[in-house]
Amino acid sequence: MRPALRLLPALLLGPLLLAACGSDNVKPTPPPVPVATVPPAPKLKVGIALGGGAAKGFAHIGVIKMLEANGIEPVVVSGTSAGSVVGALYASGMDPFQMQKQAFSLDEASIRDVRLFSGGLVQGQKLQDYVNDLVGKRTIQQLKKPFAAVSTQLENGERTVFVRGNTGQAVRASSSIPGVFEPVVIGKASYVDGGVVSPVPVDAARQLGADFVIAVDISTKAPGTKPGSMLGIVNQSIGIMGQRLGEQELARADIVIRPKVNDIGPADFEQKNNAILEGERAALAAMPQIKAKLAELQRTRTAAHAAKHAPPKPDPRCLEEPSRLGKLFGRDVKCDASGQPVKP
Repeated sequence: MRPALRLLPALLLGPLLLAACGSDNVKPTPPPVPVATVPPAPKLKVGIALGGGAAKGFAHIGVIKMLEANGIEPVVVSGTSAGSVVGALYASGMDPFQMQKQAFSLDEASIRDVRLFSGGLVQGQKLQDYVNDLVGKRTIQQLKKPFAAVSTQLENGERTVFVRGNTGQAVRASSSIPGVFEPVVIGKASYVDGGVVSPVPVDAARQLGADFVIAVDISTKAPGTKPGSMLGIVNQSIGIMGQRLGEQELARADIVIRPKVNDIGPADFEQKNNAILEGERAALAAMPQIKAKLAELQRTRTAAHAAKHAPPKPDPRCLEEPSRLGKLFGRDVKCDASGQPVKP
């Protein structure tokens, strides 16, 4: 072979090698670092657990009013006894001002149906019909917010949480104070007031999916004196029986609001305005703590969510500038949009 022909491959390869090496003064631009988006953390579900306390239950309206006025709207609701009445109306879509209007127009006779043959006990059918009328005769599962009414099964003392079925009947079962109301028969079981086993239903709110539970405790604290009426005696007895259980369950709440309603009697419906005002005062006093704890929990949840959904770190080979020789001979690593090598 002629010398000139033997030199031809070298002459052709030389410019290619020079082009691949480039000039020392020109630095290659590194590829952009892949950026993967993390889906936003889900918003916290705030739940409210409304405790029992007969006529003191009007305080719940004031609490809800102040929560909403400060931009905090519970999305799940649980209630015991009087708390189940307010809770059902709130879960049905009523705002606190509508509930307050209903409270002011409430005639006690419209929810009390005494039957002499049962020893003068309140039957509770009027209360059931009253609640069903106000919620538009919707079942619990048809309400706008998830709702739970807590009651006590009389036969075995077990806590029962109603999350389906007749709304008024569930409220009636939750509110059937022993010795005052007749037990409510549902199916083959009888039910009485939920305050016997769960005075403030924090656990029920958790069961409904609440991430942050605001508990409202209006239970009667023994004042050191004997109540002046039969209803007062029964109400105070139930309060004493459930006090230890209530303390344990309240410890599982994120915030406990305690309106100062101990001076309001269980049948003192004329004090409804004072009860609502005390609920407002107690909620406003707790607002800084509520907002601080909510913000702290949201930060924690957001950080955990970001860590869980964080994209894998880009492979170092995918961050390097592919060599021109590698491109030429097809030996470079191919990467996807997240910076991970693609298997050939």
